[in-house]
Amino acid sequence: MTVLITLDKVTFSYTGDPKDPHPALKDITLQFHEGEFAVILGANGSGKTTLARHLNGLLLPTLGRVLVTNLDTRDRSCHGIIRQRVGMVFQHPEDQIVATTVEEDVAFGPENLGLPPSEIRQRVDAAIEAVGLEAHRHRPPHMLSSGQMQRLALAGVLAMRPRVVVFDEATTMLDPAGRRMALALMAELRASGMAVLFVTHNMEEAALADRAVVLSEGSVVFDGAPRELFTRQSLEDWGLEPPPVVELGGRLRRLFPHLPEDLLTVEELLGSLPSPQRPCEPPEHRVDGGTDQQGREWAIEVQGLNHTYMLGTPLAHQALQNASLQVAAGRAHALVGVTGSGKSTLLQHLNGILRPQEGKVRVGPFQLDDPTVSTRQVVRLAGLVMQNPESQFFEQFVGDEIAYGPRQLGCDEPLASRVRWAMEQVGLDFLAFKDRFTDTLSGGEKRKVALASILAIKPRFLLLDEPTAGLDPRSRKEILLTLRRMVSEGMEIVLSSHQMEDVAMLAHDLTAFRKGRNALQGVAAEVFWQFEAVRELGLEPPVAALVAARLRTLGWGVPSRVVTAEMLMDHLERCVEVQGEPV
Repeated sequence: MTVLITLDKVTFSYTGDPKDPHPALKDITLQFHEGEFAVILGANGSGKTTLARHLNGLLLPTLGRVLVTNLDTRDRSCHGIIRQRVGMVFQHPEDQIVATTVEEDVAFGPENLGLPPSEIRQRVDAAIEAVGLEAHRHRPPHMLSSGQMQRLALAGVLAMRPRVVVFDEATTMLDPAGRRMALALMAELRASGMAVLFVTHNMEEAALADRAVVLSEGSVVFDGAPRELFTRQSLEDWGLEPPPVVELGGRLRRLFPHLPEDLLTVEELLGSLPSPQRPCEPPEHRVDGGTDQQGREWAIEVQGLNHTYMLGTPLAHQALQNASLQVAAGRAHALVGVTGSGKSTLLQHLNGILRPQEGKVRVGPFQLDDPTVSTRQVVRLAGLVMQNPESQFFEQFVGDEIAYGPRQLGCDEPLASRVRWAMEQVGLDFLAFKDRFTDTLSGGEKRKVALASILAIKPRFLLLDEPTAGLDPRSRKEILLTLRRMVSEGMEIVLSSHQMEDVAMLAHDLTAFRKGRNALQGVAAEVFWQFEAVRELGLEPPVAALVAARLRTLGWGVPSRVVTAEMLMDHLERCVEVQGEPV
């Protein structure tokens, strides 16, 4: 295969010092070929994005060289050609959106190539259709959801017809349907002869690639097939974890020793599960331990909520249509749905960032459709952690950032004590982090600081918008365990998420939205077992639920409503113990 990109002993330091003892990249030698689909993996801060930005000359090596179709990126006169041949979709799509409508933004690149108008139109139409934004082509980009912005950034790159496309965490904000679309598109690009290089934390996505390159502390520590990677014991040392299917398969193998060791997909796992020697009756008790809807105390109530962005203009877009929500006191509640379904808009109504245009919103004692209710009071009661944590940072230093909320809203204890407590809640060492610059933090550390800054005001309700988006597996696990502990201690959480595994781990109840309207709602474990209904919403049930359903069909005594690996293994172990020797 034709070599498109060569990295030859590349070392890079952000200080520019070739003797820097802690360079971002260390002596990296790699080649990427035509028609190759490679993933670049690693923990936050491992050097993945730094490497990606070397591939089209956005960064230049401190030592070594990068060749793109034999053009040296150090030769600045070649940058125009190099960037036409290597397109990049950034982690934060707003960084590469330049025009005032979707259509104009996609056309920006081809126009700068000086192409004929007819070809520009053809490229724009094809790119917009490929990413599913036909209905939004005349909308301003800033009115798109985060997932829709990522689709727009991808369309802009596709319209340039590059030979290599680099995706830097480009599926982070996409819902499951959006991720499937993006991965299918990557497969099409690869089939057409393009090289697809995909920087990702999502190990399920990595399983679909031909090749996996793992970075740790700026060095390449693995370069090979994903199936080989996921069986490595050193994954955890690199800040990674196997995909949920592989991890669950490993647990099940302790009970079913004959399960194949190289299972990568849900279908492979489901097809390998054994039948019991004799049927095992499921337990009669409720798995969830929840209560019926009747008789609950509602801590948050939303009724008939409508919200239209740019109301009264030709660009008006209705984000919520007769939406309703009931959050029970003492329970965690998840909002789920595809990109643009209204989740973030609803969350922003719960702490007063947005006020109801029509409908009623009550949060605790506050009726937010009453204009006399102070937003300051509501913010103190319901703290919101946004999708992109840096978008809510006000200060340079971590300690000052976490102190910002209590300082503005008032604090009945020494400020330093409150900051220390909040940092301890999220696992940040006070002395090690209080004087760190916020812009030097990794993605996981920024998420923890944003969470601590809200906890520091000691709200009753914690509102979380995509709390694990963009995090590597280790950071994601740390955040989830922190939130799970808070839920067990009585913190009332409302979160929006595309990650159904996260929802299964955290939420007691959920409400699903489609195009701003309610679609499904109830106890999370019950809703997830409505497999077809969940898939019709563009979502995917948790892996453990799918495996539990298959085992139940085979005759194992697994109750319905099992949605996590822990729940599944608990019930299976009891059944295997009754059966005797595993099969």
